[in-house]
Amino acid sequence: MTYSDFPRQSRYWRWWSHGWQVAALTRTSAVLGVLAVALQLLGACDARAADSSAQFDLVIRGGRVIDPESGLDGVRDIGVRDGRIALIAKRRLVGRKILDASGSIVAPGFIDLHSHAVQLLGARVQAHDGVTTALELEGGVLPVAAFYDRIAARGWPINYGASASWALARVAEVKGVTPEWVVAGGLALLAGFADHEPASLDLLARIRGHLERALDDGALGIGVLLGYAPKTGRREFADLNRWAAARGVPTFTHLRFVGQLEAQSAFESFQEALAVAAGTGAHLHLCHVNSVAGRMAQLVLPDIAKAQAQGLRVTVEAYPYGAGAGAIGAAFFRGDELARAGTKKEDFTRDGKALTAEEFDRLQRDAPGTRVIVHFLHPDTDPKDRAILDASILFPGSAIASDAGPWNIDGRVAVTHADIWPLPENAFAHPRSAGTFSRFLRVYVRERQAISLRDALAKTSLIPARILEHSVPQMRRKGRIAQGMDADLVVFDLATIADRATYEKPAQISTGIHHVIVAGVPVIENGILDPTSRPGRPVRRTQAR
Repeated sequence: MTYSDFPRQSRYWRWWSHGWQVAALTRTSAVLGVLAVALQLLGACDARAADSSAQFDLVIRGGRVIDPESGLDGVRDIGVRDGRIALIAKRRLVGRKILDASGSIVAPGFIDLHSHAVQLLGARVQAHDGVTTALELEGGVLPVAAFYDRIAARGWPINYGASASWALARVAEVKGVTPEWVVAGGLALLAGFADHEPASLDLLARIRGHLERALDDGALGIGVLLGYAPKTGRREFADLNRWAAARGVPTFTHLRFVGQLEAQSAFESFQEALAVAAGTGAHLHLCHVNSVAGRMAQLVLPDIAKAQAQGLRVTVEAYPYGAGAGAIGAAFFRGDELARAGTKKEDFTRDGKALTAEEFDRLQRDAPGTRVIVHFLHPDTDPKDRAILDASILFPGSAIASDAGPWNIDGRVAVTHADIWPLPENAFAHPRSAGTFSRFLRVYVRERQAISLRDALAKTSLIPARILEHSVPQMRRKGRIAQGMDADLVVFDLATIADRATYEKPAQISTGIHHVIVAGVPVIENGILDPTSRPGRPVRRTQAR
């Protein structure tokens, strides 16, 4: 090939010409010119090879990408390959599928550490709230292997995982039945659980046997519904955490008391947890501190901050509502405990309707497993209550977690794997099952500007990932937008993102979320969920076998 073989307007002609000019100007041999040409041609080949390799499985194009870990905040394209983020670039990327994110926020998918909505329907509703990973950690499950196998066999739209349930193990051993039998009893088991007394050494060993097997099967830690069995011994709680620390896993605890009066108050519950953390070295994750602390939040949270500063492994979560939910027969809703918690029977609702004192008593006596909602704060109408809730929500390092419950349809819990979509109008749950993360962003970021968007996104993604990543290596790839991270992403419009679920009409999905991507696969595209899309993967510790 000669100089004249290139068309005069081609880039090859310009490069060849440039090479000969370099040789002439330096008065060296023509070899240098040829070398310059060769190097530039090689560069062209490399560039073309790079362009060819940039054919990604998926490209999220032109969104404002915010990574709460690195601080990245700018318009970028994201290229996804094999379920991971392969490239983040200012230039336009090429992919087999393109999702337009222009004018929208691209954030790490939201990680919910506290979801009881372990239903296909519940997972789809949470996806519409931007959740890409939902974990059942406070209550936990048993048997753990069966939980993962059932979901894997049917497929799930979002990532899933669970802890091992201390409550199920304890009830099974006290009653002399299998954990499967206990699960079939539903929430009613929690009513009888309230009367459990301190355990013998033999009972503790048998409970621990269930939990050992569950951890070997990949459970993410130990779920401890201590508040549902407050009469169990202090030693049992301490021993459980000491053993969990030796196994290198956290505990996820509903604390013992929610009362607002001494003794046996919420203050005592938090002091017990901090003492156990200090004495055992365990990682204690304290669930829904807003509902456990109640109006004592501003008293107990500074103690948690001091404990954390001194190196104690204590983490917390909260949800942006002033109402909780649970079985009407739970220990903290019974007898004097109800008044001690600062609530009245008239503060309870069922299916969106307020209960009378007579209805409350009847349900607690005849149907203790009935799920009810209790309004313990009124942040929308009372500025003091709003400040109390804010203390938990805005507490540095706290995660946002929903405590989502399962959806009932016609008064019955929807079957776990029932292929239901769209969400039926008569479906019922606490509104946090549908709107927790959208509500947090709407109220605290857009409307009140109480927290920056980057810090808010840390609470919904990075902080939950960090809470788990020491014991669950998978979580080191979640909650961030960086090369090599899992492609779990949410694309939303900050100007329109909003929760629509209310206490009266909870079956309303959130708005303003355009795309939800799980493991590199769109589950929601342009605001529409694809019921056939089930790319969710298990979040699981390394199994012993």
